This record gives sequence, structure tokens and C-alpha cells, in this order.
Amino acid sequence: MSRRVVITGVGVITGLGHDVDTFWSGLNEGKSGVGPVDLIDVSDFKVRFAGQVRDFHPDQLFGPKESRHLDRFVQFALAAGDQAVKDSGIDFGALPSHRCGVILGSGIGGLNEFEAQHKIFIERGPSRISPFTIPKLMVNAGSGHLSIRYGLTGPVSAIATACASAANAIGDAYRMIKSGLTDVMITGGSEAALTNMGMGGFAAMRALSTRNDAPEKASRPFDRDRDGFVLSEGAGVLLLEDAELAVKRNAPIYAEILGYGMSADGTHITAPDEHGRGAARAMSNALTDADLAPALIDYVNAHGTSTSLGDLAETRAMKTVFAEHAGKLQISSTKSQLGHLLGASGGVEAIVCALAMRHDMLPPTINLENPDPECDLDYIPNVARKSRISYAMSNSFGFGGHNASLIFGRFQA
Repeated sequence: MSRRVVITGVGVITGLGHDVDTFWSGLNEGKSGVGPVDLIDVSDFKVRFAGQVRDFHPDQLFGPKESRHLDRFVQFALAAGDQAVKDSGIDFGALPSHRCGVILGSGIGGLNEFEAQHKIFIERGPSRISPFTIPKLMVNAGSGHLSIRYGLTGPVSAIATACASAANAIGDAYRMIKSGLTDVMITGGSEAALTNMGMGGFAAMRALSTRNDAPEKASRPFDRDRDGFVLSEGAGVLLLEDAELAVKRNAPIYAEILGYGMSADGTHITAPDEHGRGAARAMSNALTDADLAPALIDYVNAHGTSTSLGDLAETRAMKTVFAEHAGKLQISSTKSQLGHLLGASGGVEAIVCALAMRHDMLPPTINLENPDPECDLDYIPNVARKSRISYAMSNSFGFGGHNASLIFGRFQA
């Protein structure tokens, strides 16, 4: 059995907005969701800015008691998941619960809880550690809580492949529906690593931009003067379902998922293959899965993290896969506006592709002021572009050499 899979609901929590309309308008206006951090004390840090989610009030969403039992990354997952379910208009009570499931990605999981309880352990001893510690910090907490929230008893799991986590989660969910194992899946990713160890750890790797004087200009993918990525937090969650079911219930269909490819670099735990060979294989595998010629892809939402090695490797990979068509691709990195949401990035960027199809608008790569001569493709610099696209690709690459690509198309019944 091979069925068609469509996106019928989306939800986001980002530094650029807590709802899809605010998020989408901010992207297309070229706004930045990056600014000074006040979630933690960063006065002694080399990097003092990030894509922080501000004015997020979990007590108002879930109540004070439930909020205390949820790590911040789970709060984001539930908030974005609730948006996606509501957006889709689905009634889980009218469906067999065992045919509905959840797969979410997170690169790190409950780092806030881990740090908080470790501090209690050091200062007050093991007897004072909270009994909620493990349920709050485990990577699968987001998936588990969403399945409990909606009474879903089908496949429920979590993916942890660093910055490819959400894309891999979406790909696996797509394959479950396509194969006939399930009918509906909640999927995407969530991350909340703006903690002392999160900020400090990435800064110690010298992976982060240090533009403390102009944080909104720090993320500059494909620009000659890029100096590292911007750490961010948030969630992007989608509701996927069998196309026949979606049409039957007259659901709002954003786009169809047509292909999924994955690969490994097999070269280094943090640095990408300099020639982008693993990334190229993921893109090629996605095209094969979608049964599409490379020349049919109109838009690529690039991984584009604003690192010197990563942006160049991805550019080389796209040239390998698309050959002569590479120069005709319309490409943007929304990390220029959002920063890098780590394991949640692929969820947010899949939503960008779906919204781009719905609204015939491609968000820009902001801060692209001095293009890198070796990154010489069309990255939609600085200003959103009105464009009707038929096929889009989203790339996500993570530490460990994980590569994932997803392909979306306009749905035609």
C-alpha cells in the first residue's frame, strides 16, 4: 500500500511569534527574532544574544500545576501541537485512536530541568531531587504528553539526530502514513536549550556568532562576513494525514509531502563533509523517493546556519544535485531571521515551505550584504519574493553527520 500524505495543520512557537500569522508576516517583512538574552544571566558569557521566545506564559496555557511538571521544551511542543490540531480541524474522537500517533524531534530534550535538578543535588543533596526530574527531561516527553493530551494510542516515539531531528521525525511520520501503518500523525520538533550549559557549551565550541553589538545582524547565511550561528529555541509542529481522509472531511490542505531522504556524512562529529557529499545524497534520495527530476524543484529552504563550513558545503551539495538547475533555484535560509532552533528547525522550516505554497511568497535571507564569492546561488537576499512554486525542498543537517531532506508539492486531488 502506498498512500498520499498531506499537511492539514501547523503550529509554531518562535522568537518571531507564537502563532502562525504573526510568524509568517514577520518573516516576509524581513524582521529578526534575535536579540539580547534575559532568560538567564549571560553577563559573563562571550555570547549574550539568541533567538529567545519572549512573553511565553505556560501557566495561562496549561495552568500553574501542569506547567510545573513540564520542561520548557515540552511546553513549546504542546503549545505548537495544540495550534496544529486546532488548525487542522480534526476530531480525534471520531477516529480510531490506534491509527493516530506522534513523532517529535528534539536534539537535547529537557536541559532546563537537568540543570535545575543538578543544582539542587549539589546544594541540597540527592534526597531533594524532584520525582518529576526524569519525566520532565526525557527526550520523548513531548511526544508522550501530546499522545496523552489527545488520547492517541498509535505509534508514539521521539527522534534525536541533533539539528536534523524534526526533519527526520516528519520523514518517519510521512512514511508511516504512506505505508498504511497510520492515518494521522502529529510531528515536528521542539527545543529549549537557552540555558547556562546550552549557551556555554556552544560558545565553548566557537560555533556561535559573537556580534553582541548587533544581534539582529548576527545570523547572515551565505554572507562573506558570517561568523557562526545564533542559538534559538521554540517549536514547529505539523499535523499530517492520509490525503483521502483529509479530502473526505474537507480539511484545509497546505501541501503534500512527496519525498524524504536521509544520509550520513561519516566523516566528523561536528564539521560537515566539506564537499557536501552526505547532504547531496540526502537531497538525491528525497528526489528519488518523490520520483521528481531535480529541475522541477522551485524553492529550497536551506539549512543555512551562517557557519563558514556549513553554508559552503550546502552550496556545493546543491550544485552537485541540481547541476545546471542550481542557478535557477530560489533559495533562502530563514535562520537569518529566527536563528538556529536546533532539533526544532526542521519542523519550523517545513511549515515555511507549506506556507510559501499557500501564499505564493518566499521569505528572504536577511543580512546578506556581502555575498561569499563561493556561495553564488540565488538566496533571495533581504527582501521577500512573490513567487508561485510547485515543488519545494527543505534541508536539515545535524552534528553527528546526520542529513535529512524533505520535498513538498501542491496538492491536487
